[in-house]
Amino acid sequence: MIKHRLYKTEAIVLRRRDLGEADKVLVLYTPYLGKLSAVAKGVRRPTSKLGGHVELLTHSMMMLARGRNLDIVTQSQMLHSFPGLRSSLERASYAFYAAELVERFTEEHIENHPLFRLLLNLLAHLEETDSPDLALRHLEMHLLEVVGYRPELRRCLSCNTDLRPVSNFFSAAAGGGLCPVCGTRDRLARPISLNALKVLRFLQDAPTIHEARVKLDPSLSRELEGILTEYITYLLEGEVKSMRFLRDLKREASRPA
Repeated sequence: MIKHRLYKTEAIVLRRRDLGEADKVLVLYTPYLGKLSAVAKGVRRPTSKLGGHVELLTHSMMMLARGRNLDIVTQSQMLHSFPGLRSSLERASYAFYAAELVERFTEEHIENHPLFRLLLNLLAHLEETDSPDLALRHLEMHLLEVVGYRPELRRCLSCNTDLRPVSNFFSAAAGGGLCPVCGTRDRLARPISLNALKVLRFLQDAPTIHEARVKLDPSLSRELEGILTEYITYLLEGEVKSMRFLRDLKREASRPA
């Protein structure tokens, strides 16, 4: 709980919406205060000093004042603007998806420093990587872990036997893997190939995205996306909106000119 009227924090801007004629409400993610909402007063005016310091996906050092309903951003100094994301619609779309994931999986004022670092590292990595899909899968796996939904990938969640190196099943409702016998009894479980299971385990064990180096062919990439999207959709009881846009964008890019 914040004890002083004024406080200072790092923050990543997850979302913004207009308020009145000149203000914006920001949804921020911070390292030690978790998610919070705050008002940036007058930020839509051309003369505003806050201006670009509170743009979407910027990492800034902010000074805030406690308000009756919403806190107020009084100062902001940009630390990272991630220009590589703003110059590419595809990279920006991956980043928006990551930001929406963090927002959807968190409640306000609950500290989760590992999640803040995970998002910050992902934004920096997306600027330069040639494997954005792999970066997102790493984020998803570690986000699920730090918010308490780590999928079980080594033992069958029904009979508790080790998952053998064969094609198994993945159950979103159960929260992980099922062996071939138990998987056929769960009509909602989906098959998971041996290669997909290996990659998910590898990503789960890789502490940082820089240590998660693996080549994904298009078929395997689609399988991994499908498995994790289904699990995340089940947990959130609804689709992440920016994933739909990202899929449409990739579909357009794959069409012949």
